[in-house]
Amino acid sequence: MSDRTEESTTGAPKSGESTLTVLLAGAANLAIAVLKAIAGVITGSAAMLSEAAHSVADTFTEVLLLTALRRSDRPADRVHPFGYGKERYFWALLAAVSIFASGAMFSFYEGFRTVFGEPEEQSSPLVGYVVLAIAFCLESTSWLQAMRQVRRESREQRRSIVEYLRLTDDPAPKTVLFEDSAALVGLLLAFAGIGLHQLTGSSVWDGLASVAIGALLALVAYLLARTNRHLLIGRSADPVLVRRIRDRIVAVDQVDALVDLQTMLMGTDQVLVCARVDFDDSLTAGELEHLCVKLAATLREELPDIDEVFLEPVPRTDPELRAAVLGRYGR
Repeated sequence: MSDRTEESTTGAPKSGESTLTVLLAGAANLAIAVLKAIAGVITGSAAMLSEAAHSVADTFTEVLLLTALRRSDRPADRVHPFGYGKERYFWALLAAVSIFASGAMFSFYEGFRTVFGEPEEQSSPLVGYVVLAIAFCLESTSWLQAMRQVRRESREQRRSIVEYLRLTDDPAPKTVLFEDSAALVGLLLAFAGIGLHQLTGSSVWDGLASVAIGALLALVAYLLARTNRHLLIGRSADPVLVRRIRDRIVAVDQVDALVDLQTMLMGTDQVLVCARVDFDDSLTAGELEHLCVKLAATLREELPDIDEVFLEPVPRTDPELRAAVLGRYGR
């Protein structure tokens, strides 16, 4: 956590790269959507039309992610004293919903209409192949940028890519990586559908490819929605950061015990810390106040991801408090 933490406080390199990743993905998806729509009309391919809807959904997703990046950076105010960091999760959740609503549902419709409807003649399949090849090149450019960001940040955190994607508090690169990965797989499915239609003369294959694209988009939408649901509800901070907070508090000479430690992500690189601490009973009220202020300042200085710190002096022997902690974490 430490390496990523240091970088996030020097400015906005992380946010800036997320914006670049989203902008590149949005530009690629808009161009691809137009090409696919034209090719879908010319070829009459359900899979190609599904891919056009897929790219439209992805373009709308990038607009939502840009909105998330802009609005989540607003400073705290009287109405939102903890800032607007969670707006990033809200708009990212809407992006996941848009992938399902506009991409997956249209793909299912086109697929089932083609499979169960009247057989359709295929025309100009070469146009479809050319457009799919161009789209694959453009999507690969966007995918490489997203993967470059994910790989760099996972390496800085000394984590595998899978672990990074599971624990990241920035939904933008994860959303772009997932949707671009789905787009590349979708292009291969569309290519297979058009190719099998041409080889067999049956449009059923084209319809099945469209259904498969819809299922793929539904899966991606579910995975992204689940991630943002956890973040919106209030997920705990990175376990590495939590351990560092705990170690830093218990290292203070005047601390007898850390009774309870709660953290919550308030946004990307914004962590709320609430700690119940059993301090040395010999401290005066004034000394305790100064120690709390100093400890909170030290935590924010050494661990810049920490945004707010609340310290509560408590006796570790209090039975109700002990029961509450054990109820949350177990023995």
